[in-house]
Formats: sequence, structure tokens, C-alpha cells
Amino acid sequence: MAQVKMHGIDEVKAKVGEVVGPCEWREVTQADIDDFARLSGDDQWIHVDVERAKNESPYGVTIAHGNLTLSMIDGMRLALVEMTGFKLGVNYGWNKVRFPAPVPAGARIRATAEIISVDDVGNGWYQEVVRFTVEVEGNEKPCCVADAVGRVLVD
Repeated sequence: MAQVKMHGIDEVKAKVGEVVGPCEWREVTQADIDDFARLSGDDQWIHVDVERAKNESPYGVTIAHGNLTLSMIDGMRLALVEMTGFKLGVNYGWNKVRFPAPVPAGARIRATAEIISVDDVGNGWYQEVVRFTVEVEGNEKPCCVADAVGRVLVD
């Protein structure tokens, strides 16, 4: 269940600038990393070779793919914000995505969300930009900061 529920474009606009969250912690397991490597085709040793990472990586362990961390935002978003009262909502893409710190295998992550902007783009469509900041438990620096762009069609 989402921490904040908004119904209709006026309630979404009213939340601009507010930070929601964080959500619950979620562990990023080596199995998650291996599954993502298999699905994406990115099997670089820093992600999947536990022994080599232990010996050669500056982190001492394997780390999650940045794009795995990015994709996990979709699940965390559901625990943070719910927007209803629209005919349709679509993922329009990402504006800025950064991975300032690694996510070691076995680490726990969680996210906050902040609605940055809501703009009328015509023909009943509104575009909202939501900044997600993902942290690794025990780290000061976030592991991902990403601006999600969505569009909603008003009733």
C-alpha cells in the first residue's frame, strides 16, 4: 500500500516539492544480480564472479548493475506513491539518471520520491517528473538518483 495516495491532477500538483518515504528496505541478493545478468546479457565479472570480485574488485564483493537498481525503483514506487483518477498513465522515460555509489551484493536499499513538476502538455495529458533517490543501508551517498517522467491522461 502506498504511503501517499493522490486522486486527480490537482492533488498531484499539490504534492510538488514534498518528499515521500522512505519505503521499506529491500535486499539485493546475488541471485537478483545473476538473474539480471542473464536477462540483460551483461555478465561482466564485477557483477557475477564472486571470487574474482573478492580478489580484484575495489569493493571486495560483486555489485549490482546500475540498471538493476534503476529497475527496482518500479517496485519501490508502488510503496511510495499512488496516483488515481486518470484514464491512463504511461511511463514516458527518464530525464537524469546517476549512480553515485555501488550496491554490493547482499546490501539493502530503499527509496524516497519527490514530485518535481507537473505540466500540462496538451490534449488532456499532463507530464509529471518524480525524482527517486535510492540509498544503501549504512551509506551516506545515494546509489541512484533518477528523474522518472510519466504522463497521465485526465478524465
